[in-house]
Amino acid sequence: MAGGFILGLTGGIGSGKSVAADMFAELGAALVDADAIAHDLTTPGGAAIAALRAGFGDAVVAGDGALDRAAMRRLVFADSAARSRLEAIIHPLIRAESERRCADAFAALAPYVVMVVPLLIESPGYRRRCSRVLVVDCAEETQVARVMARSQLTRDEVLAIMATQAERATRLAAADDVINNDNGMDGLRHQVELLHRRYLELARNNRDPA
Repeated sequence: MAGGFILGLTGGIGSGKSVAADMFAELGAALVDADAIAHDLTTPGGAAIAALRAGFGDAVVAGDGALDRAAMRRLVFADSAARSRLEAIIHPLIRAESERRCADAFAALAPYVVMVVPLLIESPGYRRRCSRVLVVDCAEETQVARVMARSQLTRDEVLAIMATQAERATRLAAADDVINNDNGMDGLRHQVELLHRRYLELARNNRDPA
């Protein structure tokens, strides 16, 4: 891929993809996280706030000027048209910023970039930019338990979020590599270290594997 080796990292909510991404970063890969970019765009004064206010009204903007995430989540889960409007506003901004951050990483001589995109499988534009796709996978019940524990959401709320994402089988079918994250931090770290060595080799060879 022109510009350098980009690993697309994805997984369902609660799979542990963010933890895996941080481990790759600790080993020296550059990290570009679509969720982190989305957060930056929707903080007070963020680049998406004016368009979100125009598109949805003051009800989705909190008192401090940031996006009211709970209000927006309720809205888009109840109204598919609202979800489409949100995506039309936020996704182009995320894509543009992710491209800029990837370019900056390669300019700084990063060995490769890990681009974390929760909806990577559902987004052909992102998939085309990736040299390889890594899916962090775990049992669906593990996903539910993790998200309930960390976010204080109900089981039904977690299942509703999971229903908006690609099915587990679809993600796995699209993967070039899979990390199983059902076996604790040590098992996760071992898999990351093995894949990191492989990606360094692929990046040095400046080629995509068959």
